[in-house]
Order: sequence, then C-alpha cells, then structure tokens
Amino acid sequence: MKSAQLIVALVLLACGGLGRAASLPSAGVFAQTNLVAWCIVPFDAKKRGPEERAVMLEKLGFKRFAYDYRAEHIATFDTEIESLKKHGIELTAWWFPTSLNAEAKNILEVLKRHGEHPQLWVMGGGAATQSPEEQAARVEAEAHRIGEIAAAAKAIGSRVGLYNHGGWFGEPENQLAIIERLQTNGVTNVGIVYNLHHGHGHIARLPALLARMKPHLFALNINGMTAGGDQTGLKILPVGQGVLDLELLATIQISGWKGPVGILNHTDEDAEARLQDNLNGLAWVTAQLEGKPAGPKPVPVSWKGP
Repeated sequence: MKSAQLIVALVLLACGGLGRAASLPSAGVFAQTNLVAWCIVPFDAKKRGPEERAVMLEKLGFKRFAYDYRAEHIATFDTEIESLKKHGIELTAWWFPTSLNAEAKNILEVLKRHGEHPQLWVMGGGAATQSPEEQAARVEAEAHRIGEIAAAAKAIGSRVGLYNHGGWFGEPENQLAIIERLQTNGVTNVGIVYNLHHGHGHIARLPALLARMKPHLFALNINGMTAGGDQTGLKILPVGQGVLDLELLATIQISGWKGPVGILNHTDEDAEARLQDNLNGLAWVTAQLEGKPAGPKPVPVSWKGP
C-alpha cells in the first residue's frame, strides 16, 4: 500500500492547521449522491418502519439504499418500496437468500410488481479447501448455486453480487473463481460486493485485490478500520474513527473505483446517529484526501470508543 501511504503523508503535511468543519465532496466516489445506506433495517435501536426510514434517509441526504431484512419485515416489503419511491430514494440493492427458495421467489415477485431491479447481495460460507480437487468441486458447486439465482435475477433485470461474509466464500480470489466459472456458462450478471468490515485479513493486499475485483465490482461498503479490529471488538467503527481510514480511502480513490459506496450501521445503535457519524467522519477524511483543512476530528454520537 506504499502509494496510498505516500499520498496520505503528503496530504497530512498540506493540511496543517484546523479549519472549519469539512463537508462531503460534491462529486466523485465519496460524494453524497454516490453513498448507499446499508444495514439499517434490523440494525436500528429505534426500529423504524418503512416510512420513518425513508424520511430519515431523505433528511440525511441519501439518494441510495440497500435493504436488509428479517422475517418480521416480509409483510412490509411493498410498503418499503413505495416509501422509497415517495421520498426519491433508489433501491440500489437487496440482501437476498442463499438459495432460490420460497422467500427468494417472493422477493423477486415483489420487485417485479414494482418494476424494481436492484442488485441482489448473496452470501456463502464454508471452511478452507484442502486440495486442488476440493477447490475445483467447491467452485463448481457454488457456481451452480449462484447460477440458479442469477438466472432468476436476469429475468427481472437484476444482477447478483457475491457478498464477502467470512469463510471460504468471503475470500475475493474464490469469488473471482466462481464468477469466471459462471462466465464459461454464459452467465454475465454476477459480480462482487466487497465489505471492508469483513476484510480485516485483506488489508495488506487490498490494492492488488481491488485491481483484480474492479472489473467485477458492483459495490464497495466502507466503515472505520483498525488493524486487527475484528479480533479486538473494533470490527465496525464509524468512518474517521479507525486508524487506517485515511490510508484505506486513499487506496480506494487510487484504484479508480467509481461505483456505489455503502456506509453502514450494522450495530444496535440508532441508525440515524450512526449514519450521521459516518457522514461526518467521511467528510473529515475526504477533506484530507483533497488537501483541504479538515477541521477537528468529529466526535461520534453513536460510538464511545474502546
């Protein structure tokens, strides 16, 4: 990550003193219009309903939203979409079951009924493989599983994003192998959704991974990052509170990625408070990336520190 580290060093020298509070960039990958609110449905201390959530997103300035749900939210799927449309918020992605089961088919019917075609984010798991033969069999099995979902997604104009959530499936190299196998079958609507909070073990090789993933990347979800944070209770921090945030955001910017960037709650905090803390922290970090005075480091409301 030497190039990112060099940019960070130069930026910090240029930023000298403290100025007024920073604001988000007006354009580019970290602009407000490119940000996707994520993990704010079952993760929300205030347990907002669809209309309350859409009002909150509009208030914070979000134009994009990725929907995650639990069983109790199934009854309000239609209301969720209607509320988003009412408040001018794009349904960018939908957390999707791991197989084409009855629940998955219900979601597809809801999306078809409303003329929506978001990315469908699908996870997987599995222990590390122990031989080339086991690896090949695992890739084949996962390509078959994902291929069935991809075919159904294609019928409504959606794409399938492989979501790193730990385990064998969470390794980008394995996701790329699945995508390449699918492409040999003519399946072209499958890509990757990469999450920093599930990528603490990838930090050292992130520039190389981004270069490999970028042709297949559908979305990139960020949060505050500290080395080994997943092992020390610091897995999900507000942006700006992690030791590595400036370096990692510089790495993302250098990579040339221009697609959606998700920021998340994914805690038991008030979703609005955590999203606002992320926005404040992102503004503080990106001001430094632009060589501007960032002002004092934001003090988060939704996180009290280690």
